[in-house]
Amino acid sequence: MLTAIKGNILEALSLDTLGVHPHSYLVLEDGRVAGIYLTLPETMAEAQVTDFGDALILQSFSDMHLHGPQYEYMGTGMDRPLLEWLEAYAFPTEARYADPVYAREKYRTLAHDLIQNGTTRVCMFSSRHTDGTLILMEELEKAGITGYVGKVNMDRDAPDYLRETTEESQKETLRWLEGCKGFTKVKPILTPRFAPSCSDELLTFLGKLKAERDLPVQSHLSENLGEIALVAKLFPDCGQYWEVYDKYGLFDSRTLMAHCVHSDARERAAMSRKGVWPVHCASSNNSLMSGISPVADMLREGQAICLGSDVSGGTTLSMLRTMANSISAAKDRGSMTWDYDQAISIEQAYYMATSAGQTFFGLKLGFPEGELLHAIVLDDTGLPKLPSLTLRDRLLRAAYRLDDRHITAVYSEGIRRR
Repeated sequence: MLTAIKGNILEALSLDTLGVHPHSYLVLEDGRVAGIYLTLPETMAEAQVTDFGDALILQSFSDMHLHGPQYEYMGTGMDRPLLEWLEAYAFPTEARYADPVYAREKYRTLAHDLIQNGTTRVCMFSSRHTDGTLILMEELEKAGITGYVGKVNMDRDAPDYLRETTEESQKETLRWLEGCKGFTKVKPILTPRFAPSCSDELLTFLGKLKAERDLPVQSHLSENLGEIALVAKLFPDCGQYWEVYDKYGLFDSRTLMAHCVHSDARERAAMSRKGVWPVHCASSNNSLMSGISPVADMLREGQAICLGSDVSGGTTLSMLRTMANSISAAKDRGSMTWDYDQAISIEQAYYMATSAGQTFFGLKLGFPEGELLHAIVLDDTGLPKLPSLTLRDRLLRAAYRLDDRHITAVYSEGIRRR
């Protein structure tokens, strides 16, 4: 069946290239992209068209780092640094997700709110609880969200009420992977919470499991100076933080590393060499006083950077706002040294929020033909209509001024979800 949506279509075709299609048709055949046309070809004239007028049609967002159990207290404890915040808020709340009934209620809300915000792909941390993690994956898949979810591993450096034994962590990870076989759109990703939370024995187990089952990995890297000092104390044989993950076979082209705020040139070079994906989380880097990531430097060095909301260290699920926060943070970094080369563009922010994640998932850039549609319709028509505004200007303005209330349609896997 041929259908089409019409509006001002914007694609992230490369890090610096925005594909602009004013008042054009995005044609679908059975939910898959058949092409973008200024006028409908005769062979597609029978397509049923949904005309969104002057609205923007964008790729839906890929949130490549967030914590499912933390969503319920988003915005809480934002006056504390990272390690204090974890002890006061993150760990006590995550313990509640041992209760499957509680987990389902909260995760169903999270899945709904992700769709409302135009996020249709994720890489997400759950808690350490196997059943709760499977519930999260189920609720995401039912909502139409695709991507990866990980059961967190942590057998040390955590409160007694949340810490696993090494044997328990290994056993439950295997049980979780067995339970994942029933999912088609949300897949498993190995998730050592961060290096200090895992013993050498557990990291060895995870490295072997990754190799045996060809699994991706997500964790944290160089987020906070206190965290870096702790890593150096716990792993004295590793010269830098990244070397811990590399030592255990957890650092390659299928690895996402969140934050990288304090990654120096040597650590960044290792990420480039190994093909590791940094995930920039501007909101939480600011909220938890971690610092400002050198995003512009990493982009110039060829890093494949994605964006993450990092809820709830981050204070919003909105990837529009995450884009704006990323642009602002880069300017803040430049302002400290009068280095204007630290700035990033709206093209770069949009790419990192959309096509970069698609690439991690093995998809092509923009709206690739033959793929199921993932898109949002963003209505900015209530903002002032300035005659000089280009579609690029409107995208940048939307990042700073619009939110989920202005998203009028969300498509995931070729189906309209909102």
